[in-house]
Amino acid sequence: MSQLLISPLTRRSLLLGTSALAAATALPMRIAQASPITLTAQPARLPLIGQPDTTTRVWAFNGAMPGPTLHVRQGEQVDIAFQNRLEEDTTVHFHGIRLPNAMDGVPHLTQPPIAPGQTFAYRFAVPDAGTYWYHPHVNSAEQLGRGLAGAFIVEEREPLAVDRDLVWLLQDWRLTPDAQITEDFRNLHDMAHGGRLGNTVTLNGKVPEVFAVQSGERLRLRLVNAANARIFALTFAGHAPHIIAIDGQPVEPHAPVDGRIVLAPGMRIDLILDCTGDPKARFSVLDIFYPRQTYRLLDLVYAEQRLRDRLLDTPIALPPNPLREPELASAERHEIRFNGGMMGQMMMRERGMAGMSMRDMMASGKIWFVNGVATLGHVMAPMLTLRRGSTYVLNLINETAWWHPMHLHGHSFRVLRRNDAPTLRREWQDTVLLAPRESVAIAFVADNPGDWMFHCHILEHQESGMMGVIRVQ
Repeated sequence: MSQLLISPLTRRSLLLGTSALAAATALPMRIAQASPITLTAQPARLPLIGQPDTTTRVWAFNGAMPGPTLHVRQGEQVDIAFQNRLEEDTTVHFHGIRLPNAMDGVPHLTQPPIAPGQTFAYRFAVPDAGTYWYHPHVNSAEQLGRGLAGAFIVEEREPLAVDRDLVWLLQDWRLTPDAQITEDFRNLHDMAHGGRLGNTVTLNGKVPEVFAVQSGERLRLRLVNAANARIFALTFAGHAPHIIAIDGQPVEPHAPVDGRIVLAPGMRIDLILDCTGDPKARFSVLDIFYPRQTYRLLDLVYAEQRLRDRLLDTPIALPPNPLREPELASAERHEIRFNGGMMGQMMMRERGMAGMSMRDMMASGKIWFVNGVATLGHVMAPMLTLRRGSTYVLNLINETAWWHPMHLHGHSFRVLRRNDAPTLRREWQDTVLLAPRESVAIAFVADNPGDWMFHCHILEHQESGMMGVIRVQ
């Protein structure tokens, strides 16, 4: 099956006769904090490709794709009553939120898996404003690949002055010609290469064509990458977006390097987009990350009437969140190496693996390694034990031929260096993208006690070994 997004599958046969405007401007259902919020994982049939008479069998939260956008205010207590109506175990992980360990949603590590027909109460406070999201952590590659994802917005106490504050949740899907999800989850090619790349991209659960804007309008776009493996690099022709937050954490407003907004699986980026085009103008938003698979995500289409003649000149910088600053002078330092995959160094230090052929090792499911260990499942001894309240610098070394977005649960960290070159803004992140053969230094205060997963958010890599546990005690 072709993985090119500009293809008969995604742009002709699947979109024939659709209402593109309705598909592209559809926004996820919004749920504000109630007592409690009800969230249900269940099978559903939804018109992903925009044709009401062609539905796709998915798994969805509250029967919607994406799941409802949860809105709370910074500092509030969250009370979520979760119900599992799937035919298999699941959990909910609230990605990027610095919450108590028992609420982190990792089966066997922080909670028992939630069986079919069972419920679980998630209760936690949200210390940081920003853009986050939620998804399962059981059978993640398949459950997320079938659609279980939603945005989680923690609103600032004093929101920015914008005309619209919007979530763009991006997913990709591997669909058959009749718009059904293919059943080839966890095939060895995906697991040993770049993960499960789909052939159809959706924005807020629909294949997009156009997005309606007005001259003079200011948008806050909250981009969420909920794909299994696809890395996006978006460009906004004719516009100058400014990045104001990465992974929920404020950053000095700045233009993206080379105009490319790079968003790896698990990452979020908040943009301010001033709509500077003339009435009736049309500009393309492209995804150019994979050079041989560049495609048009959608077009920004301007209305006939202006919203205003002059752009807003209000501040766009966000207030900082209450994160403890790492004390680098006294920091303890560790090195973490990532190995494995095709065209990479396959580390075989585990007992029973020495002498195995690459084919046999791949058949065992152990394809990716963290410091020489491939971990399957969520039951594992910690690879690092950290003292609560101390600062740590981790030097992450990617010795593979593939990209890896590494996600640390329960904490945010500063990105200090890439290949020994200091970063310009020392961004706070919880998911950092490592290029092939790249090293990245991160620093954080280990101030959230518990056992926390640290894993690649290309889920096929996670499930075939690239994960570990960092214990804070």
